[in-house]
Amino acid sequence: MDNDLTFKQAVNEKKADNLEKGAASGLAWWQLSLIGIGSVIGAGFFLGTGLSIKTAGPAILINYLLVGITAFFVFSAISEMTVADPQPGSFRTYAKKAFGNSMGFVSGWVYWTAGIFIMSSEAVALGTFTRFWFPHIPLWIFTAGYVVIAFGINLLGVKNFGKIESLFAIVKLSTLVIFIFFGLLILFHLISPQSFTFDVRSSISPMFPTGIKGMWAALIFVFFTFGGIEVMGVASTELKNQNEIPKAGIAMIIALLAVYVLSLFFILYFVPWTKINESESPFVTALTIFHIPYLDSILNLIIISAAFSTMVGALFSVTNIMISLAEDRDAPKALAKKNQHGVPIQSLFLTGIALAVSLIFSFFLPGKIYEYITTAAGVMLILNWIIILSSQIKLRKKELPGTFKMFGSPFTSFLGIAFILVTVLGGLMTATQRMGVFISVGLIGVIFLAHWLFDRKLGVSSKG
Repeated sequence: MDNDLTFKQAVNEKKADNLEKGAASGLAWWQLSLIGIGSVIGAGFFLGTGLSIKTAGPAILINYLLVGITAFFVFSAISEMTVADPQPGSFRTYAKKAFGNSMGFVSGWVYWTAGIFIMSSEAVALGTFTRFWFPHIPLWIFTAGYVVIAFGINLLGVKNFGKIESLFAIVKLSTLVIFIFFGLLILFHLISPQSFTFDVRSSISPMFPTGIKGMWAALIFVFFTFGGIEVMGVASTELKNQNEIPKAGIAMIIALLAVYVLSLFFILYFVPWTKINESESPFVTALTIFHIPYLDSILNLIIISAAFSTMVGALFSVTNIMISLAEDRDAPKALAKKNQHGVPIQSLFLTGIALAVSLIFSFFLPGKIYEYITTAAGVMLILNWIIILSSQIKLRKKELPGTFKMFGSPFTSFLGIAFILVTVLGGLMTATQRMGVFISVGLIGVIFLAHWLFDRKLGVSSKG
């Protein structure tokens, strides 16, 4: 009984300390929502949804609803744990509390490793998109330039980072909202492009043209477009009011789900799904009915802003996870130090070195192999959601104090875990995704092995 009281007392003291820090930094709940949106909506949605539609057909709309609900479960789990016990390391700290040091180590390093590869792929994509206007300039110059700017933004500190990420999120949301607005005008016959002869009934019929198998295989692509919501948990300790975390998360999930589903609905409304080509953005295919001048350049600029803000958000979150690892002695202790502006220079420097190595691999490895690695990074993020939900199930038993409780727990947590596992199994159906799943499992195994060797070395050192 005394141990339980001591534990709850420690939780309350830690919560008060983090609330004081959050108030000093001054992030409002809506800024946290926009940071989450800015980190989630990336180039993959604007470009990669063509492959999802070709795989599942109109059933992709159902996939987005299912994955959106799962993302809501995951963030609800993060919210419950964070409101009850605010921690700078967020989900990896809760994994450690729930399952011991090994799971905290693995969760943190899995997220950091996946983040490095995702940032690398976004940086290469940014360089590629920019060469659309400047084809004679080497790719590496643009790629390096975007990386330097991203590090510069993170060096400005949390408050300025929040403002810049919020701005990018507004740009992306506005783009999708405008697209949806045009769709509504056509749907209600307020405007009628000359080339538009399609109707909604034929656009989504049949709903399952590739069968349940096609819908299942496409699920993993949809999960990738929601990857990155963990940054909400990492940045949540910077909030003025920790109790507003659920509000920020619910606003983010609703906004994401609304713009994702509605924009995809209107893509399918504008053009038959069979005419969508995975080599071209489905937004470009759909917007051709409007005959907009310089459409390719406009969309290219939007994709650049989407990819860049995703990279900036990933850099922020992986750097903060490294601080948490360092504080728990799962990484060199010096990496936890911050300068007078609250910026972890050493962690940023290490992340920069790792990102540089990954970028070198991207330029020299065969394209297919690097594609497998970046796919594996996405799978690792999805598997980390299982750790988050499992931690919530375990920690709920401790009856942590908190004003927010996850809806339907523990059943919703178990449902989320089951759905994620089913999705990963669906990824085994296609060659690229299959290799990505195998590589991700292998990388997680390497991280587990590294922890075992690390623990063993510490044990030998303590005996000596």
